[in-house]
Amino acid sequence: MKKNKILSLAIVAALSASLVACGNSSSGSSVAEGTDEIKAANSGEVIELTNVSYDPTRELYAAYNEVFAKHYQEEFGQTVEVTQSHGGSGKQALEVANGLEADVVTLALEGDVQVVADAGLIDDGFTSEFDLDSSPYTSTIVFLVRSGNPKNIYDWNDLIREDVGVITPNPKTSGGAMWNYLAAWYYFEQQGQSEDEILDSIKKLYANVVVLDSGARGATTSFVENKQGDVLIAWENEAFLSLQEYPGEYEIVVPSVSILCQPTVAVVDEVAAKHGTADVAKEYLSYLYSDEAQEIEAKNFYRPSTKAIYDKYVFSSDSNTITEVPADGKWINDNVNLTDINHFGGWAEARATHFADGANFDSIYEQ
Repeated sequence: MKKNKILSLAIVAALSASLVACGNSSSGSSVAEGTDEIKAANSGEVIELTNVSYDPTRELYAAYNEVFAKHYQEEFGQTVEVTQSHGGSGKQALEVANGLEADVVTLALEGDVQVVADAGLIDDGFTSEFDLDSSPYTSTIVFLVRSGNPKNIYDWNDLIREDVGVITPNPKTSGGAMWNYLAAWYYFEQQGQSEDEILDSIKKLYANVVVLDSGARGATTSFVENKQGDVLIAWENEAFLSLQEYPGEYEIVVPSVSILCQPTVAVVDEVAAKHGTADVAKEYLSYLYSDEAQEIEAKNFYRPSTKAIYDKYVFSSDSNTITEVPADGKWINDNVNLTDINHFGGWAEARATHFADGANFDSIYEQ
C-alpha cells in the first residue's frame, strides 16, 4: 500500500513454519469463524493498517505498534504491518477527509476527528465506541524554558511581557495549538478579566510569537534545535522528551492553571470497510486501554487512563519547575488546576467561538 507518509513503521512478528500471515478482514465478522482475515492467512498475506496521528505521538506509536503486532500475532495468529502518518492534527484531519486512506485516526482532539466524521468517513457516536470518550490517554500543556529559566517565566502572564519570545504552533493547523490557546484563555479568565481584556491579553501573547509552526513537533524543533524564542508552549510529553534528549539544557515549568487535553481515537469506518480491516482496526484501538499499552503511554509521558497505572507515575513537589526526568520514573505533577473542553461548551462551540474563520483567533492574530 503506497501512501504519502511522514513516518512508516513496518512491524512484522516472527512466524513459525506452521503459521503464516493473513490479509484483509471483513467488516463486522468474527476472526474465529472463517473470515477473510483467516482466508488471507492461508495465502501468506499480511494485514496492513494505517494510523494517521498527530505530531507528538511518533515515539509513542513506534513503541505501541511493535507491542500490538506481537499481541495480534499471539492472539489471532496473524501479522500486522502498521504505517504511521504524523503532522499537525488539524492538517491531518483534513488530509483524511480529503482522501488520505486511514484505517484509524488517533488525533489531538475530538474536534479534529469530527472533521473526518463530517466528511462521511466515521459513523456517528465515535466518542462512545471506546472508553472515556474514546480517549485512552490524556496530556496537558506546560512551558519549556532554557536551563536556569533566564527570563523568569513561571506563569501565563509572563508570556505577554515585551521581552519574552514565544514558540507555539498555529491553531489553524495544530490541535495542540488549540489546547495551548484555550489554556491561556482559561488563565486570564481566572484572573478575573473580562472577555475584551482576555482578548487583549491573548493578542499580546501572540504578538510575542516568534514562529507559528504548523504542528507541535515543528514548534519543538524551532525552540530546541533552532534555538528560537524564550519559551515553548508544549504538550507535556514533548517537554519531557526534550528533557530526556537534552539533559541539563531545558526545564519544564508547570503553570498554575492549564487544560486537560484529551486526544481522541476512532476507526475510520468507511475506509476500514473498504480495506476489510474493521476487526483489526477496532482491536488496535481497544488494546490502547490494556495494561501493557497504558504502561507504554506512561513511559512516553502521556497520562494513562487506568488509575492504578496513573498513580504509579505521580510525584509530590512544592516546586512547579522540573529540571530533569525523575530517576524513579514518577513524572506526573497533579498540583495544577486543570480545566477541560466542557468549560468552553465542547469542541463545536469552542471551534465556532475561537478558531473558525473570522472567530476570536483571527481577530487577535494578524498574519
